[in-house]
Amino acid sequence: MTRPKTGTRAEWLAARLELLEAEKELTRRGDALARQRQALPWVRVDKAYRFDTAQGSATLAELFRGRSQLLVYHFMFGPDWSAGCPSCSAIADGFDGVVGHLAHHDVMLWAVSRAPLAKLQAYRQRMGWSFPWASSFGSDFNSDFAVGFSEAQLRAGGIEYNYRRGGRAVDESTVFPDAVVKQAASCGTDAPTYARDRPGVSAFALEDGVVYHTYSAYARGVDGLWGMYQWLDRAPLGRNEDGAWWRRHDEYVER
Repeated sequence: MTRPKTGTRAEWLAARLELLEAEKELTRRGDALARQRQALPWVRVDKAYRFDTAQGSATLAELFRGRSQLLVYHFMFGPDWSAGCPSCSAIADGFDGVVGHLAHHDVMLWAVSRAPLAKLQAYRQRMGWSFPWASSFGSDFNSDFAVGFSEAQLRAGGIEYNYRRGGRAVDESTVFPDAVVKQAASCGTDAPTYARDRPGVSAFALEDGVVYHTYSAYARGVDGLWGMYQWLDRAPLGRNEDGAWWRRHDEYVER
């Protein structure tokens, strides 16, 4: 990364005031996007999904836990993996601090993954988390919300993810970027299997006993949930990254 130039306090202030106007415009645009997001039509969810939770089997409506709004983070953790995705884990590190605030604002937050509940609970204990985490193992939930794909779908190519259909066919001969191979290995799986799960966030509303799907975002649409990036974007060198540098928080070497 090229080192920024140095200057006087007066030069810094002039540049900072110019940046402030750009930041304010971004804030206003973000407010407008939030209003546009909340104006999306609600789509009734009629399928009877079931989830395994620490409190037992639950329907999608029961995940609301008495609230009228539900946010689901689609956490990448396949049924045969030995650990959750490190990228999703970095995002999930910020969940515990906000769960209580959301609950007192009529919003329930859950992570949902395809892995069996016992694996999720063991990994949550390892990570020291306490946020609600449900297993969708054996249901169509992940596939219906475009974050889980079968081996046959990947082999055929052209899956639909992030509202676009495309992508090459994936099998054992597919060459993946080193970062993907390493992330897959850290989950105890291979890259083709790792590619069957994708990240995302979905929102639901509960009204008069009926569940509605109101919003979903994928890929870089979940960027705002990475708490560390919000801080790095304000650090002197920014993200200053080369590939997937992050680790699970218990895997860093102390500095």
